[in-house]
Amino acid sequence: MTLQENYGTLSQTVNGLAAAGYTTDFNIREDCLVCQHTNTVLSPQEFNIDKVYRFEGASDPDDQAVVYAISSPKFGMKGVLVNGYGIFADEASSKLVDKLKTHTPARGSVPVTIDATPQRPEGKRIIDGPLVEINLPGLISEIKAESTWKESAHNAITVFKSSSMRIVLMGLHRKAELKPHQANGVISVQVLEGSIQFTTGDQAVIVKAGQLIALEENLTHSVVALEESFFLLTLALTVTT
Repeated sequence: MTLQENYGTLSQTVNGLAAAGYTTDFNIREDCLVCQHTNTVLSPQEFNIDKVYRFEGASDPDDQAVVYAISSPKFGMKGVLVNGYGIFADEASSKLVDKLKTHTPARGSVPVTIDATPQRPEGKRIIDGPLVEINLPGLISEIKAESTWKESAHNAITVFKSSSMRIVLMGLHRKAELKPHQANGVISVQVLEGSIQFTTGDQAVIVKAGQLIALEENLTHSVVALEESFFLLTLALTVTT
């Protein structure tokens, strides 16, 4: 059975893959994949990655997931590995990382298109490549037109994503809040419309349209919109060696 390019949401993708025979739930264990149900252990040489599906979070640039459709002819198994981009940092050995990264497009080669989300099923927007054009007024209009914006306190869209940097356009309704959290890298926040209160530790600053702030990595911070606001969050990812 040929796998679809898009099944919809993350849960719909997992269900769609299960219907296609990918029923085993794989997990990472240091230098291998393991099926907890049967206690089967697969080394990087004993499985193939048939398809990769990526999903972006609604509000947090670190809230991202990857679904790997995996098959092992040796063991006659098909299943899925679901994890965030952080798996490359600490959970897996170099051999397993190399195996997974084989299916991650190389920086600067073929432009990367964003995978479909429920409100963006077309999945055609380029978010990485040698040169990426970003129409911010158009994207703000797109955010406002989506059901997520109408039904929740905020909405966001990733406009650029590479192995070292991520840029997210975020929209918040008046009084909407991003709860205290940390970022694994240096960030900058540039307000395009409206004004926000940005708080870290015992320091709070008001950032208005046309202003920019920067914050060192791993510092807990929160955001409250003082009015309907849109801002660019740029995250320079910490690269582990």
